[in-house]
Amino acid sequence: MSSSRLETLSFYLQNVLADRFTSLDERLGELTISLHPADMLSSMQILRDHQDLHFDILIDLCGVDYSTYGAVSASESDRRGKRFAVVYHLLSVRHNHRLRVRIFADDDEFPVLDSMIGIWPSANWFEREAFDLYGTVFTGHPDLRRILTDYGFIGNPFRKDFPLSGNVEMRYDPDQQRVIYQPVSIEPRQITPRVIREEHYGDSE
Repeated sequence: MSSSRLETLSFYLQNVLADRFTSLDERLGELTISLHPADMLSSMQILRDHQDLHFDILIDLCGVDYSTYGAVSASESDRRGKRFAVVYHLLSVRHNHRLRVRIFADDDEFPVLDSMIGIWPSANWFEREAFDLYGTVFTGHPDLRRILTDYGFIGNPFRKDFPLSGNVEMRYDPDQQRVIYQPVSIEPRQITPRVIREEHYGDSE
């Protein structure tokens, strides 16, 4: 997006949303705003319905775990140590504008945000994915359940503290004639790769 169009979008956002967002950042030709979770529903409704914005399409949303992420710029100052966020990618077909919206959950132990299905129905499976992989709960979602992992899966695999070997493993038990879950039998280990080459490997003749 050209700098003039970014400036125009930034102007509209600041006038329309006023004090509803905590930061506005320009990076890689796109704008990112961070919203207060308490104003989430009303702010997203404005982003979709206001004539100067008209973000009528939710392209994608994804969860983020900031547990090992340091504040690298002023734009990260709105995080204030919060661990989980959801990032929304919006598109205005009418104005040909794109916008990234980031919202941090207040509670790190039980991250909860409002569902966007009532505003953008396409949020349905995206929110289920963020729930499955990060454990973020979306209030108001009509069918919030796992979508990528199986029903007996324990934990959320995209969290930074999730063990690489997982918590349980699944196998078929011939005696019970059914699939069962059991604790992981693989011992955790760290593999250090080694490259062994001949002394003159790669030398030209």
